[in-house]
Amino acid sequence: MVIVDKEFGEVIVRKNAWVRNIRFSVSTSGRLAMSVPKYTSEFLAKRFLNANRKMIREKLPVKDPAEQRARDYQKKQLMKKAREYLPYRLEYFARLHGYKYDNFRLSHANTRWGSCTHRKRTGGNTDEITISLNIGLMSVPEALRDYVILHELAHINHPDHSKDFWAEVGKHDHNYKLHERRLKGFSPGV
Repeated sequence: MVIVDKEFGEVIVRKNAWVRNIRFSVSTSGRLAMSVPKYTSEFLAKRFLNANRKMIREKLPVKDPAEQRARDYQKKQLMKKAREYLPYRLEYFARLHGYKYDNFRLSHANTRWGSCTHRKRTGGNTDEITISLNIGLMSVPEALRDYVILHELAHINHPDHSKDFWAEVGKHDHNYKLHERRLKGFSPGV
């Protein structure tokens, strides 16, 4: 449930059967979030919000509603660009270097540029491989974007950061050390 509030903007209300007391926090988007018991009505959630305004103002770093909307717009634009670009670039490098993966997904994690997940298939000996790439990659130079893609593809053969893994990354990106250093100057969060 989402409550639209004049002061705090969109307030995310999460209902949970295990929650006994209403708690406030700030979501990754900077919105105010409330955890409430499962059967809490919207009326009671609004009432509790109104009763705790002063405490929320003083203790929680809630972003201005205009900032929330700007972030949402930026995220939407990056997602659109990422959908149009990243799957094709990933497929290009996978074919070029002979990698095979099963699934691709876009993420918008605040701390990771990408991941390569190996999961055992049910009833089989082979892994199902999913490559995830952060939409924030659309905000970095193309060389760094390509480095992250090649990094995640190398994890198909080496799910760790061993010497062999880095040798494989280096085979496809001769400047990977420079790219890794430069990437640290950017944040994957939107």
